[in-house]
Amino acid sequence: MAEPVTIAVDAMGGDFGPDVVLAGAARALAADPDLHLVVVGPSAVVEPFAAGHDRARAQAASEVIEMGEHPAAAVRAKKDSSIVVGCRLVKEGAADGFFSAGSTGACLAAATLVVGRVKGVKRPALGQVLPAYARPCLLIDVGANADCKPEYLVQFAQMGIVYMEAIMGVENPRVGLLNIGAEDTKGDEFAQKAHGLLAASVPQFSGNCEGGNLMAGDFDVVVCDGFTGNVCLKTIEGTAKTLFKYVKDALMSSLPSKLGALLVKGDLARLKGKLSPEAYGGTPLLGVKGAVIVGHGSSSETAVANGIAVAATTVRANVAGVIADTVARTAKTTGAAQAREGEAAASDAR
Repeated sequence: MAEPVTIAVDAMGGDFGPDVVLAGAARALAADPDLHLVVVGPSAVVEPFAAGHDRARAQAASEVIEMGEHPAAAVRAKKDSSIVVGCRLVKEGAADGFFSAGSTGACLAAATLVVGRVKGVKRPALGQVLPAYARPCLLIDVGANADCKPEYLVQFAQMGIVYMEAIMGVENPRVGLLNIGAEDTKGDEFAQKAHGLLAASVPQFSGNCEGGNLMAGDFDVVVCDGFTGNVCLKTIEGTAKTLFKYVKDALMSSLPSKLGALLVKGDLARLKGKLSPEAYGGTPLLGVKGAVIVGHGSSSETAVANGIAVAATTVRANVAGVIADTVARTAKTTGAAQAREGEAAASDAR
């Protein structure tokens, strides 16, 4: 029997409206008998759902943050929005975690401003599990921090290790730094400083990861700044969609190829499912006090159900607590490494 857990769900998040979100929520409840939900949104939307499900309750929220709104400004102005209310439930202990397929920026802002950061975490980060060939790989950060300091990447690595161990079941995850070459001296000043800190502070650090190796599965966690990670993630997603279009066009180009397509239809469907981000449900925001999972705007019923399940698993594994312990334990090591680098730079200058 699993530990009972309560997840707040943003009923208004996603491109396809509350019907899809609530259908996914119903699937999540059916799959996990120890799961409880707080569905957040307008009363007319959430109360009928709660009335029809024993382990769900409604939490009214009169406002919705739209995709095009400025995230931080909207979070501050719309205190009764479904995203802000959902995060407030986590802060107040009425929910253990939060799932939303709404505005990523608003989720980041609300989680940081309302839920709050884990003590010692300089910047929360978004980590996306990629369906790499050998085994899944967590790319972190993929958009929370466009501008980073090298020491942030050390914490990204630490948080990524905790997540891959607790959620993906990876023992002693191998960590890589996304860079333009495999050699230690590659990259700009930022990359070289990050490499030095990672090597000194993260025992699982295994060197640089070139872009071409990201999907090979050579690393379990790959760290980078949020700007680079976001561009990288969207490039991977766009390339996968384009390749499937090319494959479809080729299979539909002639009668023999159409007959062949019937033979491999099931295999292609399984391959598409494996490469789809829906399989992992959403992107965890690591470094905040609680489980906050951000789903893709185009999340289907399946993706919503998987995202809620990931939120529940993250709570049960106490990911936030383990991250807090890890950050506190390694802060001295990172500080010592930075001090040594400063002394070396001063010596070189002399």
